[in-house]
Amino acid sequence: MTLDPLARWRLVLGEAAEGALGNSLDAKARAMDAALEWLYGREGDLADRDVRGRQGGTGPSSLTIPDWINEVHTLFPKETIERLERDAVERYKIDEVVTRVDVLSRVEPNETLLRAVLRTKHLMNPEVLAVARRIIEKVVRELMEKLSKEVRQTFSGVLDRRRRSPLKVARNFDFRRTLRENLDRYSPAERKLTIERASFFSRTRRFTERWQVIILVDQSGSMVSSVIHSAVSAACLWGLPGIQTHLIAFDTAVVDLTREVADPVELLMKVQLGGGTDIQKAVAYGAGLIEAPRRSIVVLITDFYEGGHPGLLVRRVKELCDQGTKVLGLAALEPDATPNYDRDLAQRLVDVGAHVGAMTPGQLAAWIAEKVRA
Repeated sequence: MTLDPLARWRLVLGEAAEGALGNSLDAKARAMDAALEWLYGREGDLADRDVRGRQGGTGPSSLTIPDWINEVHTLFPKETIERLERDAVERYKIDEVVTRVDVLSRVEPNETLLRAVLRTKHLMNPEVLAVARRIIEKVVRELMEKLSKEVRQTFSGVLDRRRRSPLKVARNFDFRRTLRENLDRYSPAERKLTIERASFFSRTRRFTERWQVIILVDQSGSMVSSVIHSAVSAACLWGLPGIQTHLIAFDTAVVDLTREVADPVELLMKVQLGGGTDIQKAVAYGAGLIEAPRRSIVVLITDFYEGGHPGLLVRRVKELCDQGTKVLGLAALEPDATPNYDRDLAQRLVDVGAHVGAMTPGQLAAWIAEKVRA
């Protein structure tokens, strides 16, 4: 985000400068101002403050500590985030989430807190990190319970109404056949049908050949929700018949996390959020894993703001599509699938054969299943 000089000075000096500088802040800059005020507005003595002229308003702050952590990671560049977090912990002793076990253990685990924990776990001592791990486990377990049911249903196969099955599974219940075969047990006096034998449909297998699903997820700070849901999605796909899943995290480096896919908690503990973005390098690594191009799917989860070589990225994606590999670019992998991405670069990838969209984890599983059975 580029700020004009008046807006920068307004953020430096605080609300007290608004009369002199005018209303120079747009909506995002005001969010930045609120985050700065939440931290620096609590200091009573301005004498040794780095930003000496800044003064805050008197309105109450509605930000909680996890909210504030998530806000600054969304609003500010990496160097500023590091300074804000260091000031919060060292200067203002706002260390409840990252240093105090008693406070962290009382906080209700949720996705907001999980994002904050992932962003600050590098600041935690081992005792606090153990408590943070339990938070990650609880939230991940809830996400897994929700998503795994969707994935199982998506990949369970289609009903074959011509064949019967000895397996008594409720969703395969054949109501018409069961009724027809037990009509002789109907009692007109009681108006009741006694069922002696229930019938069930069989299901056809959707997948007869082995497919590779290679998930490449951007682990820059703004993509934390995508990292969480990618880990859970990969864990749900792991072990499905005919599906070989890989999970690769990247910023300017590439880290293969496939060995941890079965344990998304351990996986998330190893993720290092932040840094730049070199998407083409990750795509090159994923391409090197492909065994059968026409039975491979590459899922690229990123905001498409390429810090490396956009032209090289487009060329690598074109090579994948030309060899028959299906490439899906996900602009978001959050519950509401809100897209926020470089549309120009995404369009260039679409032009060479990739699919680009915004999907929830459940929609991603359905998309993969559709491509596999096509």
